[in-house]
Amino acid sequence: MNHISQTKFTTIEQMTGQLLQKKPLPVKQVAPENSFSKILENQYTKQNTELKFSKHANERLQNRNIELSEKQLEKLSEGTKKAQEKGISESLVMVDNIAFIVNVKNSTVITALDEGEDKIFTNIDGAVIM
Repeated sequence: MNHISQTKFTTIEQMTGQLLQKKPLPVKQVAPENSFSKILENQYTKQNTELKFSKHANERLQNRNIELSEKQLEKLSEGTKKAQEKGISESLVMVDNIAFIVNVKNSTVITALDEGEDKIFTNIDGAVIM
């Protein structure tokens, strides 16, 4: 205990005086485009706009000899985005007579059909024709 009493401590009054003499640090304003919520929203949007193909969809494309051009992929992605904007969960997206069933929430193509097959679609809540 002896060594503690010998140590010099700053009193509360001294600390208060020191703090009051210091100028407050300027508050850094965060630009709206750099706010946490905006960054989070951008990440969510970026993640959900990258179109993915399920294993089943890839097998269907290969089995049905469906090859997609860059333009068709862009249309499919755009159609998925439009479905998302309308609040559609499971969408039929038609691109150049090719039908795609897309899980819009996950931006995942579930299956694909071309002209030569029956056109019966179930478990969808919207359709986008590009």
